[in-house]
Amino acid sequence: MFENLSDKLQRSFKTLRGQGTITDENIGEALREIRLALIEADVSLPVVTQVVDHIRDRAMGSQVATSLSPAEQIVKIVHDELVNILGRDTARFKTSSQPPSVILMAGLQGGGKTTTSGKLANWLKKAGHRPMLVSVDVYRPAAREQLRLVAQTTGSYIYEGKLDPAVAHGTPDVLRLAKEAKRDAANFGCDILIVDTAGRNQIASDLMDEMGMLKKELNPSEILFVADAMTGQDAVKSAKAFHDLLSITGVVLTKMDGDARGGAALSIRHITGAPIKFLGTGEKPDAFEPFHPDRIVGRIMGFGDIATLLERAEEKLDRKKAEQFASKALSGDGFTLEDFRDQLRQIKKMGSMKSILKMLPSVGPFQGIQQAADNVDEGQLTRVESIINSMTARERADHEIINGSRRKRIAHGSGTSVQDVNNLLRQYTQMRKMFKSMGGGGGMKAQQRLLSQMQGKQKFGR
Repeated sequence: MFENLSDKLQRSFKTLRGQGTITDENIGEALREIRLALIEADVSLPVVTQVVDHIRDRAMGSQVATSLSPAEQIVKIVHDELVNILGRDTARFKTSSQPPSVILMAGLQGGGKTTTSGKLANWLKKAGHRPMLVSVDVYRPAAREQLRLVAQTTGSYIYEGKLDPAVAHGTPDVLRLAKEAKRDAANFGCDILIVDTAGRNQIASDLMDEMGMLKKELNPSEILFVADAMTGQDAVKSAKAFHDLLSITGVVLTKMDGDARGGAALSIRHITGAPIKFLGTGEKPDAFEPFHPDRIVGRIMGFGDIATLLERAEEKLDRKKAEQFASKALSGDGFTLEDFRDQLRQIKKMGSMKSILKMLPSVGPFQGIQQAADNVDEGQLTRVESIINSMTARERADHEIINGSRRKRIAHGSGTSVQDVNNLLRQYTQMRKMFKSMGGGGGMKAQQRLLSQMQGKQKFGR
């Protein structure tokens, strides 16, 4: 979501390249570009003004190493200012000393509270907690059923409670459900209770009064405001309204994988004073991650986010299978089409190729990587897997037996063309040759080389 902002900032830095020193004239031109980039990214005007003023003060002062060029100085200053705005440290998740800790999920209707509640429960489970979910939205039709389905998807505990369908429901039911759920969580040994509250189309006094009562009744350790990042400054205004009345402890930004311009992420901390704690990055239950300010700034500045990419690989990929594949690929025998298919499936677990490429740097030797990401055909991996699936086990084990008639059958079975099958086999053959040349033909030697490469990547990741 930060690609446009990143591109515009890179262009603003170019105005200082080749300059010997920073002057009022050249810094003024660069600052105009930075200001415009931030405004077009939907960053709130007070934040834009603060950032630009601080950059000017630092650039014209003596706080930057003299060994840096003017362009490098501005890059460093902008980086530091963005980190200051977003918060230098990853916000900690608070729990109470007496379980269950209660988390109130607040926000407007359509912001993604219910889905986010399920994602948060899933994330907490992976961290070793026993979360329970409860919906106290007694107003929106099927709201409680939606949370039940979300809980079922993630395998989380849920307190459903009972409501009389023949009567109108309101705050007394909300408070009763919340108290019953907290008692149930304690009885079942759940250490965290996530309360999915009712949303509204606008800030309404009745909702705020109800939230105030829930806060008083449950004494939550966290009040998280869930905001749709696609709504830009509207999300910031809503977060401020909730914070003024409820003193929210953190923000969750959803739809960060969409086409939002990034202004909400840069504005919300400054305007509310509440830290961003989590990001929703997709539709799947595990598309949810803690907010790391330094990593987000890295993406904005075009430096990429290798740390998150490595964490995702560590979590999603089967290390044993990856090592077995590398050992086979570097050996004299090489890898089969079945091995190749298994590796494609491993890669798909990490997310789309576009999302993976977006985490790589877009400056220096990686310049143009973001444009390449925009041109990625996500369906290509699916077509490749379909082609391999349409082969017999013998064909996957020995690609050399795949003659013309077999290629026609495979193309027909996979819904592709013979040309697609030919392209896959040609690319596969080239990859086998490349890996063999890297391996040098020796099993032990290949494994030693692989180990050396892995160690080198780990150092780079750190």
